[in-house]
Amino acid sequence: MEARAAGEHSHTHEHQAVPSDPALRVKALESLLIEKGLVDPAALDALIDTYENKIGPRNGARVVARAWVDPAYRQRLLANATAAIGELGYGGTQGEHMVAVENGPKVHNLIVCTLCSCYPWSVLGLPPVWYKSAPYRSRSVIDPRGVLREFGLELAEDVEVRVWDSTAELRYLVLPERPAGTDRLGEEELAALVTRDAMIGVAKVSV
Repeated sequence: MEARAAGEHSHTHEHQAVPSDPALRVKALESLLIEKGLVDPAALDALIDTYENKIGPRNGARVVARAWVDPAYRQRLLANATAAIGELGYGGTQGEHMVAVENGPKVHNLIVCTLCSCYPWSVLGLPPVWYKSAPYRSRSVIDPRGVLREFGLELAEDVEVRVWDSTAELRYLVLPERPAGTDRLGEEELAALVTRDAMIGVAKVSV
């Protein structure tokens, strides 16, 4: 589903010195399960590493970097994102049906899931807390420019904002604009610049 709007979003990026209540509960539960011998700490670490480093934003960043350096791959990505992403070995659960949408000088794409928190885990890893929040899910459609402004991204009035609503059947990946001054960078160097937020559409890629 595609919606177009202009607007705003209420969330904060505060850093807490003390873990939140849910984080403390998770740590307590983890400690208890390990103490009871129900969870292997090594297996838990491997699982976390998989989602943070293997099934995560680094995968999406490599997809974006390949599209930036390979025009033919970019065309395949925009025509059939699932297949193009699969060429790099990424896919599977939560990423079976993908669509890539491209940002440009006059178009900016933003991804949301208004009903729950459908998200392409295979290329972006675990969804951030703010992506699952009710304010982001509702206000991204009603007031996307305001949402972007609160993330620190101010768009010119002549830039069209397109909001894409993910579902259990279809998930989106934003192909950000390649930043100026990166012509001499290689694919790996470009991938290092790409952030999760840029692939959701709440940020741009910067050098």
